[in-house]
Amino acid sequence: MEQTLSIIKPDAVKKNVIGEIVKRFESNGLKIKAMKMIKMSQKDAEGFYYVHRERPFYKSLAEFMSSGPVVVIVLEGKDAIKKNRDLMGATDPKKADKGTIRADFADNIEQNAVHGSDSVESAKFEIPFFFSSMEMVN
Repeated sequence: MEQTLSIIKPDAVKKNVIGEIVKRFESNGLKIKAMKMIKMSQKDAEGFYYVHRERPFYKSLAEFMSSGPVVVIVLEGKDAIKKNRDLMGATDPKKADKGTIRADFADNIEQNAVHGSDSVESAKFEIPFFFSSMEMVN
């Protein structure tokens, strides 16, 4: 079974759609292995998105991700990374397929409701960034 990290971003938390998003994960065969609500500092967000440090959106993304609470979730299932990314939809909600999380809940390309690991390698960095082994349910 594959694991992936999902983050329900500050814009979606503010809209009070956490339960709807979690329901979509579960109803599509993804199991929750760990979940918590946190408030990242600017430094935390910069560390998490460090891979994007050279991109023009890095600073504003880190500011946005530290602007309010987020829900971090470890999802598990067959092809969990692909399944989660399909459920999320395109990064730009205007280009996301109807019925995806971003098409339904995101405002724009940066405030786009959710984050999901884009590869096994990313998931291996992202999951332990937020969760200790003791927090993971077997």
